[in-house]
Amino acid sequence: MTLKRTPLYDAHIKLGARMVDFGGWEMPVQYPGGIIKEHEATRSGAGLFDISHMGEYIVRGKDALALLNYATTNDLSKIVPYQAQYNFFVSPSGDTIDDTIIFRFPDYYYVVVNGATIDSDFAWLQELARRFDDVQMENVSDATAKIDVQGPNADRMVQAITDADLKPVTFYRFTTGTLAGIPNAIISRTGYTGEDGFELFVPANRAEDLWNALIAAGAVPTGLGARDTLRMEAGLPLRGSDLGEHGRNPLEGGFGWAVKLQKGDFVGREALLPLKENPTKKWVMFEVTGRGVARPHYPIANSAGEVIGEVTSGTFAPTLNKNIGMGWVKPEYAQPDTEIAVIIREKPVAAVVRQRPMYKRSQQ
Repeated sequence: MTLKRTPLYDAHIKLGARMVDFGGWEMPVQYPGGIIKEHEATRSGAGLFDISHMGEYIVRGKDALALLNYATTNDLSKIVPYQAQYNFFVSPSGDTIDDTIIFRFPDYYYVVVNGATIDSDFAWLQELARRFDDVQMENVSDATAKIDVQGPNADRMVQAITDADLKPVTFYRFTTGTLAGIPNAIISRTGYTGEDGFELFVPANRAEDLWNALIAAGAVPTGLGARDTLRMEAGLPLRGSDLGEHGRNPLEGGFGWAVKLQKGDFVGREALLPLKENPTKKWVMFEVTGRGVARPHYPIANSAGEVIGEVTSGTFAPTLNKNIGMGWVKPEYAQPDTEIAVIIREKPVAAVVRQRPMYKRSQQ
């Protein structure tokens, strides 16, 4: 299979990035400085991420809100223009299809999805749109570059290269403006690292202009390896690993605040409804207190050695200086401070459930 490439592929090669297959895309996993350096640069300054593999759709028409509210778990009627909302697509059985951020413009919605599901999500929405009279959808993924700058210096760096006033752009708000000389850029205060920062959307043919401007401002190019350690410290899920098939739904995953069961009918509602009061499992964060690193698919056991779940993500967390992980367990083992074990090379290694997230920038 031929891997897809983002508009910044050549820029990554020039920087000496190590490229890997990520959901069918050839993406930088790290640069010569290494994952820990990139992680620390994001926590202390600003990390720069090429996220152009992700997908973007424009949905407009009189029934755009009705369609998207039927397709998602959260309630899009509650947001105003220039506000964004974290949301989920779930199947009729309640499984997570994708997590998404949806931006409300005055006259249309801008839907951002994961790179591996661009085509399947779009086809699914098109099928649902048949229920509605006035909806027009456009997949603008190939024409769009998405570049994220995250960290305590991100605000200063982005403000220096835009004519937009970023002070009113609070968390999950966005604006538009000229950015590094690029008109009509979307500037959103959102991210996937636990830090303050922005997700920036520009035409694909202007990606290098923005990338180079942010490097000149001091942002450190950061690959998928550090993006993974950063999001795990912040307790953020990876679609397809932490949330996805086999009943891994947002309600039992701890995202009940984004599942509005009372908003009216939506895809998957009937499957999720009984789980609110009677969950069958929970997605938890834990610290490995013994020796070893948790990896996806490792079994999770209780003190008696009974398998009670499975690891979905795990890493050494540079900021916390701990081995951490996330996984699904039986509900009775989901409370913080519950002692569990991760089975590593057929041996139980001590671990403790912790409150998610384990890293909060306000506490640093």
